[in-house]
Amino acid sequence: MRILCIEDDTELAESICFHLKHVGYNIDCSEDGLEGFELVKTNTYDLVILDRMLPSLDGLSLLKRIRALNLQLPVIMVTALDGIGDRVAGLNSGADDYLVKPFAIEELIARVGALSRRPSQMINTEQIHFADVTLDLLGLCLTGPLRSCSLSKKEGDLADFFLRHPNEPLTRELLLSKVWGPDTEVEDGNLDNYIHFLRRRLKAVGSELHIKTLRSIGYTLEATYA
Repeated sequence: MRILCIEDDTELAESICFHLKHVGYNIDCSEDGLEGFELVKTNTYDLVILDRMLPSLDGLSLLKRIRALNLQLPVIMVTALDGIGDRVAGLNSGADDYLVKPFAIEELIARVGALSRRPSQMINTEQIHFADVTLDLLGLCLTGPLRSCSLSKKEGDLADFFLRHPNEPLTRELLLSKVWGPDTEVEDGNLDNYIHFLRRRLKAVGSELHIKTLRSIGYTLEATYA
C-alpha cells in the first residue's frame, strides 16, 4: 500500500513516515500543497494523509481538487482545528476521516488500516464528456462528431484515464499502473498496442482529439483543432 503524507510540520511528517514505514507501508512526503497535488496527479496512491494548513495551497482547496479528478482515493485530514465547524468543513470537502492534532501515531495507523480495508467505491460518473467526445463507461462506447464505436474493457479504461487528464504529460509507468494495476506484470509493448487502438477509435468517431507521444516520457491527450 502506497501512502502520500502532505504535512508542513517537518518533525511530525518525519514521525508519520517513520512509523508507517515500520509497519510495512510505502510512503512519500510533501510539505507543500501544490507539490502534493502534483504528486497525486502523477503517481498512484492508495491513501493520502493531508494537513489542513499548508503553504501554496491549503488542505481544503487541495482536497477539492483531488475530488474534482474523480479519484476514489481515501483521505485522512489532520489538523489542529478541532471545532465542529472545522470538522464539518473537512468532511464536506471530501475527507474520509478527520484526526485532530496532537494525536497518537497508533491511532493514525489504526485509521489508515481501517480505510485500507474499506471496499473501493464505484465511480458514480457513468459518462465522461471532453471536447468533442463522450465516453460511456458502462456501455464501453465512444461517441464523436461522426459516429459511435464500441471499446474493449482495456481501451475503455485507457480512454477513461486520458479523458480525466487532458493536456497533461502522462508517463508510461503511470498509465501502466492506472490501467493494468500497480502490481500487475505486463509487457511494455501492450501499452503501445492499446495506444494505437485508441488512436484509431478517436479517428473513427471523427474526433479532433489526438494522443501525442512525448519522447522519453509517455503520452498526452490534446486537441488538434485547426
